[in-house]
Parts: sequence; C-alpha cells; structure tokens
Amino acid sequence: MVNLVAAQKPLLHGLMKMAGVVPHAVEIEPGTTMNFWVPKETINKKAKAAADKPAKPSKPAVVLVHGFAAEGIVTWQFQIGALTKKYAVYVPDLLFFGGSISDSGDRSPTFQAECLMKGLGKLGVERCAVVGFSYGGMVAFRMAELWPEVVEALVVSGSILAMTDSISQTTLHSLGFSSSSELLLPSSVKGLKALLSVAAHKKLWFPNKLHKDFLEVMFNNRKERGELLEGLIVSNKDATIPIFQQRIHLLWGENDQIFKLELAQNMKQQLGDKATFQGIKKAGHLVHLERPCVYNRCLKQFLASIHPKEDRK
Repeated sequence: MVNLVAAQKPLLHGLMKMAGVVPHAVEIEPGTTMNFWVPKETINKKAKAAADKPAKPSKPAVVLVHGFAAEGIVTWQFQIGALTKKYAVYVPDLLFFGGSISDSGDRSPTFQAECLMKGLGKLGVERCAVVGFSYGGMVAFRMAELWPEVVEALVVSGSILAMTDSISQTTLHSLGFSSSSELLLPSSVKGLKALLSVAAHKKLWFPNKLHKDFLEVMFNNRKERGELLEGLIVSNKDATIPIFQQRIHLLWGENDQIFKLELAQNMKQQLGDKATFQGIKKAGHLVHLERPCVYNRCLKQFLASIHPKEDRK
C-alpha cells in the first residue's frame, strides 16, 4: 500500500525547488555527512561534480533549524518561500534526521552545532541569522554562544537554553509523560496523536492511515534519536546562562503547552536587554505551522531590523 507521506515528498521537494532551494550533501568529516537545502544559485554543475566550494550567498543568509519530530523542509515548509526573495535560505537536516548521518558517538547539542557550523562554512556562509525551533532552538543557542562572529542574530521558538533535569521532569509531569522518548519518539498512532495533542493549540484530525505513514517516514533512526534526547539533559548545578553578544528574539505560541509562556518570559529576563519577546495568539508549540502568516510577518519584521537595506529592496 502506498505511504501517503512518502508519496507527497516529491511534491514538497518540487515546491522547495520552485521557492529557490535545492538539496546538497556536505561531508563534515569522514563518517559524518549533513544534508542541506541551499540557495540554488550557489550550487552550479561544477560544484556538484567536484569538491569545489559552493558560491557565497549574494543575499543575507538565514538558517532554519528544525525540531525533533520532522526534518528541515517539512518543519519550515511555510517559511522558506516567504524568505527566499530577500534572503539566502539554508535549511539543514540535523544529524539522524533527513539524510544526515554520523558514525560519531557524540549526541550532544554542541556536536550538532559544531557540525552545522562546519557545514555552513563549507557552503560559503560567513555571517547568518539563525532561526531555531524546539530542539533546533537549543542547537541554535549553542551556535550563537560559541560562534558569535558568524551568528549575527537569533530567533527562537518553543525552546530553551538547555534542558535541565528539573525542567525536563516538570514539563513531562505536567504533560503526563514518563520520559522524553515517550513524548517525542512515538511508536504508535496513539502516541503520535498524544504528541500532536500537546504540540498544537487546535485539535488536529487526521485518519489513522496518515498517522501510520508519518510514523514510518519521519521517525527513523530511533536508537540514535533516543540517545540525542539523553544527550540533551544537563544537571541543574551545571546549567549556566551564557552572555550572548547577539540580539535574540523569542517568537512564541502563547498556548505552547510544552515550553509554556511563563518559561519564555523568564528566559527573556535571564537573557537581558538584547532579548525581545513576541507572542502569537491562538497558537501552540507548532506556532510556525499553525499560524504561518502571522509567524512569517513577525519573523520578517525582526530580520528587516537587522538588514534594513534588504527590506527596502
């Protein structure tokens, strides 16, 4: 029987190419390869056929980092086309998502950030704004902390600086789950429905067939992803608040049940004067998918404040 989610992939890939991004695999180091969707004008036949470095982007670069439940272009399908006119958009698949793999045993967000930064360097990206959602937000925070000379600004949705053991336990208890894997790595239709019920503000209905197909396509590499979740947890005593040099914009669904509004507002206070907060009504954790038009408008307003000349073009 046809997997409906897999069958839609060629259509989504075609739409992304029409929007101006194409897939490109980058060897980060021997044994580690990351897949990126990159501006098609930076990739020519010579770059595809040889080890030549792709061209530097001609527009300000924006990197969209996905969360835990889906790969890059599925997560950001409503944002990519809205940004490509004025920005060079890069959409990576983090390790063990999409086509990205590694034989390294390191499962930390820091390792994801290191590989992503190496990949961007090989793609000719010298400066960029980073937009991170959920798990991708934690990776984005590490990128901004460790490479301030590259990451010029940060937008984060539904994420936190680090998953401390107390935040993890409190969040899971409030949602009625015993572990992060139970929440984020569902193995049944019932589990996937439970994840969607807490991730979305409005109740979403899909036939069971579509849930089954989504599980087959989007939840592979289960062992490695379980290890990624284990690698997220840090002890409360080891948690610190980095001093960021960049502007950080927290763009939140006001009805987020996973990382609630109060958590985002507390984080804004911890981050200091360079952090701003913007809530979107009638949206949950999946704010960029539930209210894409509002989300895109808010995102573009922030990016325009960094690149006002681009906004006037």
